[in-house]
Amino acid sequence: MKIIGVDIGGTSIKSAIVDEEGQLLVRFSFRIDPRKSGEETLLELGKLINKTLLDNALSPKDISGIGIGCPGSINSTTGYCDYSNNLRWENLPVVAIVEKLTSIPSKVMNDANAAILGEVRLGAAKGYHSVVMLTLGTGVGGGLYLNDRLYEGNESKGAELGHSLLVMDGRECTCGRFGCLEAYASVSALIKDTLGAMRKDPKSAMWGYVGGDIAKVSGFTAFECAKKGDPSAQKVVDQYIRFLGEGCLNFINVFRPDAIVLGGGLSGQKEALTKPLVAYVASQGFGFGGSHSPKVDIVVSSLGNDAGILGAAALWMKV
Repeated sequence: MKIIGVDIGGTSIKSAIVDEEGQLLVRFSFRIDPRKSGEETLLELGKLINKTLLDNALSPKDISGIGIGCPGSINSTTGYCDYSNNLRWENLPVVAIVEKLTSIPSKVMNDANAAILGEVRLGAAKGYHSVVMLTLGTGVGGGLYLNDRLYEGNESKGAELGHSLLVMDGRECTCGRFGCLEAYASVSALIKDTLGAMRKDPKSAMWGYVGGDIAKVSGFTAFECAKKGDPSAQKVVDQYIRFLGEGCLNFINVFRPDAIVLGGGLSGQKEALTKPLVAYVASQGFGFGGSHSPKVDIVVSSLGNDAGILGAAALWMKV
């Protein structure tokens, strides 16, 4: 039997038909139209799933289930997306809608929980007993795998690590509060800081990197230009590393994990992200206890952008 894994992000939905061993057989995706409601977006997803099955000579009976990773407060028991600030979805019966459209049994969970499940089963977190995962994208997602078990919390709504407080009365977050880690360590925040640095320094290499078009500024802009020695870009990167590092230290102090896994688009920077981050966290003694604190591995997702898809599919895997 095959499985369909669905990873709902802030701007797009990536999906794949997956086998029981976690091999991605057929990929399909589409960009989310922010003008459409959650129901309309899921209708588009259902149509695409049905078309993909038809195109590959498959029927709903060939699929054991659809696993869905969705950002926000997700109740995996009821199948609802109760609230997603970045998607502006609220009280959305995700499972009921998808099952009605596809005639395939479905499950939904928080997208970061799906990502960490994928990494634990098939990726960079395999072999660790306690892991914190942070997905660095439009927002900052959080996933917890503690003492060999996925931790979801009350109504499956725990591990909202991106909405832990970093700065009292700080930047406004999309959740409505002020000072959340997400407002400082998401790719969205990094882009804002990059644009701010570019406007302050008209001679920065970042302008040339994007061809003078600020619409092309991404989470990679400052990192790539810092590698080439641009001072303004390096300041942006250093500030970002400090923000993310303080968030990591908070989670290290609370959970004492074996490892922190970084996922999301920015994890594509690999050592350019982890090397200075590890150095910063180490400079702070890996949290409370200093030299007595256990060391924590900080690694990037080995599944990359497929972590969410594979983690969602793992909801239907026998392993």
